[in-house]
Amino acid sequence: MNGAGEDVLRLPAVLDLAAAEDFLGTVLQQLQTSQSLCLDAREVETLTLPCVQIILAAIATHRVTVANPTEAFVSAFRDMALDWRTDSGALDEPAGVAPAPEPPIAAAPEPTRTPEPGAEAVAEPAPAPLLEAAPDLVPDPTPQPLLDPSTDAVPAQLQAQNEAPAASSDPDRSIEQEPTPTDGSDMAKRILTIDDSKTMRDMLMLTLAEAGFEVIQAVDGQHGLDVLGDERVDVVITDINMPIMDGYGVIRNLRKNPVHKTTPILVLTTESDAEKKVIAREAGATGWMVKPFDPDRLIATIRKVAP
Repeated sequence: MNGAGEDVLRLPAVLDLAAAEDFLGTVLQQLQTSQSLCLDAREVETLTLPCVQIILAAIATHRVTVANPTEAFVSAFRDMALDWRTDSGALDEPAGVAPAPEPPIAAAPEPTRTPEPGAEAVAEPAPAPLLEAAPDLVPDPTPQPLLDPSTDAVPAQLQAQNEAPAASSDPDRSIEQEPTPTDGSDMAKRILTIDDSKTMRDMLMLTLAEAGFEVIQAVDGQHGLDVLGDERVDVVITDINMPIMDGYGVIRNLRKNPVHKTTPILVLTTESDAEKKVIAREAGATGWMVKPFDPDRLIATIRKVAP
């Protein structure tokens, strides 16, 4: 514990895929016993995507900060166009490295727009109707475009669904402007997460539970369908590449069920290929987010599609 009453966790030199599970377990254990935690990054030499995601999820709890970042630490986030700093901006610059302004958070540029990182719309310049390539789905005369979490816009059809009395079992639920760990207004919202990676499931649990959501988890697509059945949830978050049944199968099967015909479905995947986004849109997905995800943006997107 440092002089300010904050527990300190010294990060190892190598934080790669092999270290991710142990690292996540250590962070979760520290958060169970600490009111605040400082991640001391002065020794970090290697930092890869899984551990970047863990650090982002930990920071999103509003109880974790980072100190003494090395250039390798800063570069890992910069290369993924992600912001690791807290709102205060009071974190240290890498030792021996002159402070420099961080580049704006942005994903790879596209011809028609400039998306935010980690979350981008499944909407191409001339989007096809959602049901055009999915004749086995329940007909929907007003197909909607996929949500772009980087904007405040909500597709008109989805907005109408959200405003309809039948869209929510809790008429008193309201949209919160900022996600806070102590806010209990989202307790009625239930989220199903489907991902074959235990590390990713744990990070989603940390992020969503800290924001006050009730979380149900599944380890693959078929398990997700079995867990859900005809039970209603407010949002489904699914990976694409999974054993037994992939995310496309999940989306198509949920849209066949009248109970889940209008349930918002967010795809959370490492994939960014345009053709795969089109497949997801035609299957009935609501939005597309790329891993590693920004926890605050994920929470904001959930509140946008399920207010």
